[in-house]
Amino acid sequence: MTVTAVVFDMDGLMFDTERLARDAWRRAMAEHDYTLSDDLYLTVVGRTLEDTCRLFVETLGPALPIADIEAARVRYLGEMLEPGAPLKPGLPALLDGFDDLGLPMAVASSTARGEVERRLAGVGLRERFRATVGGDEVTHGKPAPDLFLLAAERLGAASDQCLVLEDSEAGVQAAASAGMTTVMVPDLVPPSQAAISRAAAVVPSLSHVLGVLSGL
Repeated sequence: MTVTAVVFDMDGLMFDTERLARDAWRRAMAEHDYTLSDDLYLTVVGRTLEDTCRLFVETLGPALPIADIEAARVRYLGEMLEPGAPLKPGLPALLDGFDDLGLPMAVASSTARGEVERRLAGVGLRERFRATVGGDEVTHGKPAPDLFLLAAERLGAASDQCLVLEDSEAGVQAAASAGMTTVMVPDLVPPSQAAISRAAAVVPSLSHVLGVLSGL
């Protein structure tokens, strides 16, 4: 394939934030005497906030005070992310490599766009990306393809010429549904056979992505 643009996921892929997000949810639920298991949390990795809240209510019951829990989750996560989100190893060098190749880049995240912009700016990375897309800008979040299709549109790139970098199962499925090629860099969730079959490659870190690119 010819790669003309690159689309990054954010949490768990660029930023080492999935564990922080899990801990923030756990602390918020504990305030209301609920327990968030690893198994339940892993089902929402990569999904929009709306989908996450819906799945929590479906699993833990309609009495779950999800609005109060979400407000506490935002507060806790904000405290954890000061002064900035921790970068995944290999990210700066990877961005430099794509710049050297002349490939425009976008971020497509299930997180709301305003928060995407804030986190990128907080670590001095906003200007590295031509476009951003947030989960609050699409009707259907991952595993639907909407986020990635909007990213391609904003980059002015054909979907079948976009390379997607993802850590989650939902993200890999979304990219495949968008007709894009995916390199998976797993984080909290080991890749399933379905994810492995959909991805062009599965690599242990961002430092391995450029080596895969030449083989695509």
